[in-house]
Amino acid sequence: MSEAIRKAGELTLDETTVTALRAVLRTTADEVVQAIIDEVPPYAGALSGRMGGTIRGAVRTALGHYLDLASGNATGGDGGDAAYELGRGEVRDGRSMDALLSAYRVGARVAWRCLAAGAVPAGLPAAEVAKFAELTFAYIDELSAASAAGHADELAARGRARERYLEHLARDLLAGASPDVLLASAQRAGWQPPASLTAVLLPAAQARPAYRALDPGTLVLDDLPDATGVLLVPDADRPHLLRLLTGRTAVVGPARPWTRACASYARAARARSLSSDIRDTEDHLPELVLSADVDALADLRTRALAPLQSLPTATARRLEETLREWLLNQGRREDVATALFVHPQTVRYRMSQLRELFPDLASPHRVLELTLAIGLRAD
Repeated sequence: MSEAIRKAGELTLDETTVTALRAVLRTTADEVVQAIIDEVPPYAGALSGRMGGTIRGAVRTALGHYLDLASGNATGGDGGDAAYELGRGEVRDGRSMDALLSAYRVGARVAWRCLAAGAVPAGLPAAEVAKFAELTFAYIDELSAASAAGHADELAARGRARERYLEHLARDLLAGASPDVLLASAQRAGWQPPASLTAVLLPAAQARPAYRALDPGTLVLDDLPDATGVLLVPDADRPHLLRLLTGRTAVVGPARPWTRACASYARAARARSLSSDIRDTEDHLPELVLSADVDALADLRTRALAPLQSLPTATARRLEETLREWLLNQGRREDVATALFVHPQTVRYRMSQLRELFPDLASPHRVLELTLAIGLRAD
């Protein structure tokens, strides 16, 4: 408290004045607390009962330290430490720094009035009274600054702690933790669970910039392997979300109940591995279904298309293309011909060959197998 110490060095208080001031400390503390209750609304119900007694004791301690400083018997360090802790405590009690600064201003006014009322009758000269006033307000200013620092540090510490809790929650969600674990993790992070979460995968460098445009309840991770970032967006309006992500290399998974966000993440991750062109997984459900078990699909193709294996490669390819269009166009010859850029009579000829190779082509089961085997192959 360099300024307060300097002001104290300019002040001369005799023992009679100091004794008179100490005699009014208790009543001064009580008046300070009462004035704060009356004039600063956030403290209206906070300084009653046991809490009020604790605060009154703290005010008396601060005033006693102030008188030690004024009489040249203290350095001022303890007052600053206590004020710093007071600022931190106000965060824990849910009050803003504005409320505490208002309390300091009210306290300084009332304390000066009470202390001056004790010092002047004790014979403090007018010149010293002025110095006494300067010391009073310099001391309060420095207490206020120490409290502001404590308040800011506590907010920052809480912000960092909550950010760690939110990241832990996001990891639990992606890992598919149990609902009980997820609920406990959400409560620890102070995060209100939504009805659903939608996973968005994008480059890690884009995660934080994109996050700033989304719902503040969005969870974000930007340190996954392969420089991947993940956003878990609560109760997303899908068209709006897609518009917000325009210009970003993002893959948007499906909306899922919040405890099953891992399913949305898994689908988005699989879509991303399937193709770099996929943006909305809902537009690519057939591809995603057929790619769920690549080995099974390969086995299905081998078995379903076995009759073509004995043919020359070019012939097999033409017949497979024709079969694909015949299945997708539900046997409409004109549509098949248009898709293949051939004459309808050519389609008729090829289908005759295919019916010889696949005698059970009219079987629903065979149609299903063949549709799955070749339905998504490129032309």
